[in-house]
Amino acid sequence: MAPGKFITFEGGEGAGKSTQVKLLADVLSRGGVSVCQTREPGGTPGGEEIRDLLVRGAAARWDAMTEALLHFAARREHLRSLILPQLAAGTWVISDRFADSTMAYQGYGHELGREPIERLYALVVGDTHPDLTLILDLAVDVGLRRAAARRDGETRYEDLDHAFHERLQMGFREIAQREPRRCKVIDASGTPDEVHARVRAVVARALGVVL
Repeated sequence: MAPGKFITFEGGEGAGKSTQVKLLADVLSRGGVSVCQTREPGGTPGGEEIRDLLVRGAAARWDAMTEALLHFAARREHLRSLILPQLAAGTWVISDRFADSTMAYQGYGHELGREPIERLYALVVGDTHPDLTLILDLAVDVGLRRAAARRDGETRYEDLDHAFHERLQMGFREIAQREPRRCKVIDASGTPDEVHARVRAVVARALGVVL
């Protein structure tokens, strides 16, 4: 059995990742593809417990290295228990965030630097990489306004200062520049349907599927 494809969505706060994950999963499922939707941090019971530690509470609750370690702990369980078995079974896995978020948030946003994140990736994730990463790019102010309107209680990162979010956006853009074959930047402005049309076009072209 051919392994499934691993697609990740990335972007700053309020970029619309969760919506686009669902829309893409729906269209793939209608086309006969077996799809698993998941998210980071989270995706497993243990990962969801770690998620609560990361996305709730005071903005200064953790330093950058502690955050990175928590993210990679959740990611290890996510890979072991869900992502790798699903891919091996031929299921396509679509994740709302993966390791690029740790690089962008902790490496760039919190200025921990690339090297510690790269070393943790090599140790925890190893040779596993997404087949395609879609980076939803949106003006920082617009994204933060969208995120504030959700009122879901997961506001810890949203509460960080504007400079953090500017570094975060720069980080995602640099990640895309470093790996242009894997990473595709998508304009996340406009309606969800407009963004979904852009996502479908990129996925069809990058993975050779008809959507």
